Amino acid sequence: MTQGYVEKSLTTGDDDMSLINQYAKTELDRDKVYIFSVVLCDNDIDRDYEKFSVSALEELAGKFLGRTGIFDHSMKAENQKSRIFSTWVEMCEGRKTADGETLCQLKAKAYMLASAENAPLIEEIEAGIKKEVSVSCSMDRATCSVCGNDKRSGKCSHISGRSYDGRLAYTVLDGAADAYEFSFVAVPAQRGAGVTKAFNQEKEVIEMSEFIEKIKECDSEITLSKSQLQSIADELERLNGEAELGRQYKKSLCDEVVALCASAMPEMDIKIFGSVAQVMTTDELQAFKKAFVKVRASKDISLQLKPAEQGTAKISQFKI
Repeated sequence: MTQGYVEKSLTTGDDDMSLINQYAKTELDRDKVYIFSVVLCDNDIDRDYEKFSVSALEELAGKFLGRTGIFDHSMKAENQKSRIFSTWVEMCEGRKTADGETLCQLKAKAYMLASAENAPLIEEIEAGIKKEVSVSCSMDRATCSVCGNDKRSGKCSHISGRSYDGRLAYTVLDGAADAYEFSFVAVPAQRGAGVTKAFNQEKEVIEMSEFIEKIKECDSEITLSKSQLQSIADELERLNGEAELGRQYKKSLCDEVVALCASAMPEMDIKIFGSVAQVMTTDELQAFKKAFVKVRASKDISLQLKPAEQGTAKISQFKI
């Protein structure tokens, strides 16, 4: 987003107090609260080349109701200074986003206690010192502007911020899953303020065949999410386990082939053959095993043959 900031302090009205007291444990009077409006986020492309869709802003509007204002996204109870009690999406006629849409802003009203403890913060808001804000939320989808695939699916190789055939690659955030808080920040993540975004940490399944094809087809860098990297790590761990079983099988097969060679071909220098067997492929070892088994079987048959007793046969013959 390009704008995320405190707009101004507001005069407290009856409607505002009615909304505020929905969150208060005890009835609050007008003189006990300080109210200000804030632009939380918008649908423009930010410096991370991400943007909220308008529908996402509308979904976030409902989810930010009742959320607190803190500092630097530090989730400590003592950092809670304000609370949102009203939200809406406002279309800014005549203003365009970087990708040509009409600028839409998610705005909110927030209140804090007009206490001596909060007086320095209120003074800084009034002076425009505490102005920039950043929001924390969770989004279900992160769609590439070029190919339309979810950036976390493993099917997109476009790098955000680069142009492809004249089209800028950026990520469209959609499907608001949850909203957590808004923070006063000194250096926002995005232009003018910034938005801190958190995605659902559901595990993404990546087919290795698709990933390999993606690597073959890509002629530049590939961006992967944390969950995609975890999927790849899990797959490599599985493959390593299967490879270990394969290594154990090959060693067992090699030992068996060497033993068969010693039995079938006692004249063979078994040490030399053992060295050769070590570098054979599994297919080669299986072929030698088959041949040695056949040779040994023919020798066993020869040993079982014996000449017929003299005087009992009219012709020379062998009996089994």
